[in-house]
Amino acid sequence: MKNVLMTVAVTAALAFSGLSTAQAQEWKQTYKTIRFGITSAENERDRIARWKGFTAYLENQLGVKVEIFTAGSYDGVVQALSSNQIEFANLGSSAYAAAYTESNGGVEPLLAQVDKDGASGYYSVVAVRCDSGYKKIEDLKGKVLAFADPDSTSGYAVPFFNLVKQGYDPKTYFSAVPFSGSHETGVMGVFNKQFDAAATYINTEKNGIPQRMEEKGMIPAGQICRIWQSPEITNGPLTTRKNLPADLIAAVKSAIKALPKNDPAVYKEITSGNESQVGYIEVDHKRYEWIVEMREWLRNQRRQG
Repeated sequence: MKNVLMTVAVTAALAFSGLSTAQAQEWKQTYKTIRFGITSAENERDRIARWKGFTAYLENQLGVKVEIFTAGSYDGVVQALSSNQIEFANLGSSAYAAAYTESNGGVEPLLAQVDKDGASGYYSVVAVRCDSGYKKIEDLKGKVLAFADPDSTSGYAVPFFNLVKQGYDPKTYFSAVPFSGSHETGVMGVFNKQFDAAATYINTEKNGIPQRMEEKGMIPAGQICRIWQSPEITNGPLTTRKNLPADLIAAVKSAIKALPKNDPAVYKEITSGNESQVGYIEVDHKRYEWIVEMREWLRNQRRQG
């Protein structure tokens, strides 16, 4: 009798295990292709090339096809995520807040980058030509300050919000505040003297948009300096739609969290060789609530003209 009961128990356990495995794979029947959105911090050609290895890695880990989705603006990726056109997106903090608002809370953050010192943030900066004579924000009064994109955290939301709080309302303090379209375009505009200054970001003294452009040979070294820096901004999150199967979300989250260990070369590629970045930490919406509030403040400012 004891042996019979043991056999029944083992059979039931195996059946349950098989059912769980089958359930865990069910999402693959519906989501044969996972679409992953990337925002436009750099030009599209370099962006696609930089994420090619990541795509192959994720396909190997998940067992389904993975496509990288890009758009001409941050809002294109935000809208794609909010309207269920893509499943995941690598967003800046402000773009996440935009997606959260646009989807009525229908998205959630999963992971954010962390560096070797445990920091999980970066900084907005105002960049100028080093030979321009501009040393502080006061020197830019009546000049042209280019922002990157309306949905850029470091390229618009944070510098605009903080400059106003510090008494420099961009709408009246500068002669013009155009959008360049991307961080690289803004910095290049400064180098070419199209703009007096541009908002962009740095991670550390050695890593950021200007440094990356120098490494790629887009601008000579030592031509771009910063004259203003924001408080630390929480790194933007890997974001997903809440209406996806939990097993799918868990699988993608697990695969990306393990990327630095599983494939260091690919991880280095997508972080542009930033040696200070070592991996990911799990994050939740609370970490970005102040960004959502900041965006609402900015929206109210726009409505007021």
